[in-house]
Amino acid sequence: MVSSNLKGVLLALEVFVYSVLGIVALFGAYLALLLFRRIKAKRFASDKAADEFLDDVRDMLDKQDYDGVADLCDSPQYWAKAVPQLILVALANRTKPIAKLKRLVNQEFEREVTTELEYTLAWIGTCVRSGPMLGLLGTVLGIVVTFSKLAEMGASGGDPSKLAGGIGTALFATALGLTVAIPLTLLGAAFHVRVGRLETDVRIYMGEFFDELEASLAKGQKK
Repeated sequence: MVSSNLKGVLLALEVFVYSVLGIVALFGAYLALLLFRRIKAKRFASDKAADEFLDDVRDMLDKQDYDGVADLCDSPQYWAKAVPQLILVALANRTKPIAKLKRLVNQEFEREVTTELEYTLAWIGTCVRSGPMLGLLGTVLGIVVTFSKLAEMGASGGDPSKLAGGIGTALFATALGLTVAIPLTLLGAAFHVRVGRLETDVRIYMGEFFDELEASLAKGQKK
């Protein structure tokens, strides 16, 4: 039989578990919102918007107006997006060989964009794993307390069926943990897709930019 002092500790721990589970749920929701906003900020609003931007860049590169391209990329409309910022890096280092320039831009993308997004995704994954474990811990603590009461009621001749509510409350902790984990799991999967699409878009758009930049630099060398 569990002593009254230990029973009080277990009940306090159970309340603590519920509190931490609530914090994990709020933190996971905050991370999901933060990640959504970051991905949205890094991507173009649509393929049409991306094409319009690249058309403007293409026209200026054809005229070898590198300062104009830099001003466009650094404008409020584009300053937070991944492709314009990578173009700024490429323009600042355009004297380097094109192969080395591509590696430099790829490293910049991984350091400034991909790593940050994957770091946030990793934290969402931590919240997903923590939810069921905290729920299970709350259930175990609740069951320990419930069975200790069952032992006391058996010794005093009470009705054990009255403890069914206590067992249901204990199992509710596991259900709550799963309720936290399942939506975050779905959101995490959706964000993995969005991050993958961002990486694909950046590779395609930067590939087009490098083709135009290489042609522009070659034209300048011929003059």
